[in-house]
Amino acid sequence: MGKSKELSVDLKKQIIDLNKSGKSLGAISKQLQVPRATVQTIIRKYKVHGTVVSLPRSGRKRKQSHAAERRLVRMVKSQPRITKKQVCKDLEADGTQVSVSTVKRVLHRHGLRGCRARKKPLLQKRHLKTRLKFAADHMDKDKTFWRKVLWSDETKIELFGHNTQQYVWRRKGEAFNPRNTMPTVKHGGGSIMLWGCFAASGTGSLQKVNGIMKKEDYLQILQENLKPSARRLGLGRSWVFQQDNDPKHTSKVVKEWLNQARIKVLEWPSQSPDLNPIENMWTVLKKRVHARKPSHLAELHQFCQEKWSNIRPEACQELVDGYQKRLVAVKMAKGHVTKY
Repeated sequence: MGKSKELSVDLKKQIIDLNKSGKSLGAISKQLQVPRATVQTIIRKYKVHGTVVSLPRSGRKRKQSHAAERRLVRMVKSQPRITKKQVCKDLEADGTQVSVSTVKRVLHRHGLRGCRARKKPLLQKRHLKTRLKFAADHMDKDKTFWRKVLWSDETKIELFGHNTQQYVWRRKGEAFNPRNTMPTVKHGGGSIMLWGCFAASGTGSLQKVNGIMKKEDYLQILQENLKPSARRLGLGRSWVFQQDNDPKHTSKVVKEWLNQARIKVLEWPSQSPDLNPIENMWTVLKKRVHARKPSHLAELHQFCQEKWSNIRPEACQELVDGYQKRLVAVKMAKGHVTKY
């Protein structure tokens, strides 16, 4: 026998109203064409719960106990890279058999969801120590100090955005429809290497690097672009130059020139791109350039120059003025990588 259809809320309310008016169960049953036992059940539930709306049911008995569920969550928290299938196997080895969907539901209930692991630099103990020292030494610096810093770095931009991801809305079986695919070319169709700098007052020079950069090439870039950028950005005389610890940057010939030019260099912790706000600038630049869909490397370079110069000074200042948050994040993470 199939399951009978549940009565509507309006019909249940009529039953209650008729009962309150003094009618008997039999009279209500006859008038509304509802079985007498059903009328009695609805009235009894109303007297207990004060409503005719169906209450949540308990559902099927839980596959796992609360203790077993907590153990599953602890297992995943201690091994974030473990797969759902592996979790099932480990639990089965201990005598508990659950499905992949059950594992998924339990983890979702505890706020754990599968996400792509973020790619971040490998940090060793010495890196953690220098990052914490940098944060402690500069925690008391105010906005005026950071506004005098000229930030710099290099980045590679590929013609067809080989490292970018694109999501599409499609139906099952339409994955290879040309409208739903992302064209690729071997080796990204080519790329260009750029050196750039910026400060709170705006963007500085953006220089294309030809071939593999050597220390002599880097020195030439600094000689031709560093001081002109600082003057154009109005940094005055007491500005500070930031660069990472790439061997080209810390080579003897570069150090000597920086000393002779009386340029103060910010002491920098290795493996710390999250402390350099120019990384955020590169992200903005790449998104805007790839939105223009350049067709060849010369056009890619042209778009890079245009988009770099069009970044608003207000955006640069906002990025730099929030620098102390990065230091706090490093301290809170005990030197480990941060969201920046």
